[in-house]
Amino acid sequence: MDIAAALNALGARDHLLSQQHKADLDEKGFALFPGLIDREWIENLRTRFEEICEKEGAHAGIEVHQESGTRRLSDLCNKGPAFDCVYTPPTVLAAIHHVIGRDFKLSSLNARDALPGDGLQGLHADWGADYDGQFHVCNSIWLLDDFSEENGCTRLVPGTHKSQHPSKVLEDTQAPHPEQELLIAPAGTVAVFNSHTWHGGTLNKSKDLQRRAMHCYFTAREHGQQLDQSEYLRYTTWKRISPAARYILDVEVD
Repeated sequence: MDIAAALNALGARDHLLSQQHKADLDEKGFALFPGLIDREWIENLRTRFEEICEKEGAHAGIEVHQESGTRRLSDLCNKGPAFDCVYTPPTVLAAIHHVIGRDFKLSSLNARDALPGDGLQGLHADWGADYDGQFHVCNSIWLLDDFSEENGCTRLVPGTHKSQHPSKVLEDTQAPHPEQELLIAPAGTVAVFNSHTWHGGTLNKSKDLQRRAMHCYFTAREHGQQLDQSEYLRYTTWKRISPAARYILDVEVD
């Protein structure tokens, strides 16, 4: 199997993207897909988020990353069938392929909830080097709660996916950027963004608002994964998912 066969099997085709989506991905470095997660699925994902947080406690997120002032979850591919469709939706995969432009795979599937009074991140890019003429990583943020300026929505700086790494340019990465755009959108939206684009979480200024989201992160196939699925994937998960989904995870297909 190759990426073309996997995408075809999963129904991920270029025509699923509007010309505006393509223009946004090419020019701004990100595009929004409202309503991609239906209400029933959102509730199921929220329930699993809370169940996993309660079960894992202080160890939650430890497979990849823990962050003060947030609730982090990692390795969600292995944590229930509710997550099987998060890394295989046709429209998202079509957008990822549009950005990376070659064979790719899942790097990790994680979740983050910035707690009230916390969550501010410096502007960063998920690829640690300057733009070199091709794109290596692409992310998608799955909004399980409404994103607002009050509860710490993500900020992105349009057009920076073809620039230097922000650490080389910005004196203060946490300061507001004059060209930043806030990802203000309702729950159920999926934002696909070229991970070379400068971005970061903002401060949850609310007293009690949640800001739960999943990060479904992809990389060009020649690079390593943030979480090595060949090492972590459980047999019960492997057996449950399709050969095309296994290909996206970069594990044995048959």
